[in-house]
Amino acid sequence: MNIIPIEKVTSTNDYLKELAHKEVLEEGTVVVTANQTEGKGQRGNVWESEAGKNITCSILLYPSFLQIQRYFLLSEVIGLGVKETLDAYVAGITVKWPNDVYYDERKIAGILIENELVGNEYKLSVAGIGININQERFLSKAPRPVSLKQITGRDYDTESILLELIQNILYRYERLKEGDTENLIRMYHDALYRRTGFHRYKADEEIFYARMDRVSDDGFLHLVTEENEERSYAFKNVRFL
Repeated sequence: MNIIPIEKVTSTNDYLKELAHKEVLEEGTVVVTANQTEGKGQRGNVWESEAGKNITCSILLYPSFLQIQRYFLLSEVIGLGVKETLDAYVAGITVKWPNDVYYDERKIAGILIENELVGNEYKLSVAGIGININQERFLSKAPRPVSLKQITGRDYDTESILLELIQNILYRYERLKEGDTENLIRMYHDALYRRTGFHRYKADEEIFYARMDRVSDDGFLHLVTEENEERSYAFKNVRFL
């Protein structure tokens, strides 16, 4: 296990990508920092993380075996790896499509996967992961953040949780390599936030109620409305309300 600790960095994703361009790194290499100053979230947001309190890391993968049109399977691997790590400490963890991890109705972790392609094949993927562990106050305008300490009232050893996280992700990734996609997809769907029942969504200024049907390998969210109309949405085209 190749873990590269950095005291302070703007973005672990950027640092790991730059390093991978300069030298040959083994698959599963992880860059971790106690102080990420410009962490990136989804939709161009900044990921808030108090120095020394949380896990902010990036892991390098070479998923050349994966067909580009099935790219979302990689997100499922990372999402499940994060969930399974947190499951050991608290109940009620779910994966919010496409790349967040929730405790109840609050965000405890975020994932940002950046891919580089050569033709129709993956050159590399860098998965950035931020998990709120010991932070007690959040100052940004991020919606409803929560940390493991806020949930349980306990302090945690971030280094040991990081090791568990890497092991869980690489286990799921190796299973994907071996072709065990059916089990991965089932487990991911079972882990989804608001998996059952009808909930409010917003798309194209329309607010509607729908239940979640599935997430396809291309990352589209498939919903069924109260009128039994089937709809599918790409990331950024629909919002949970």
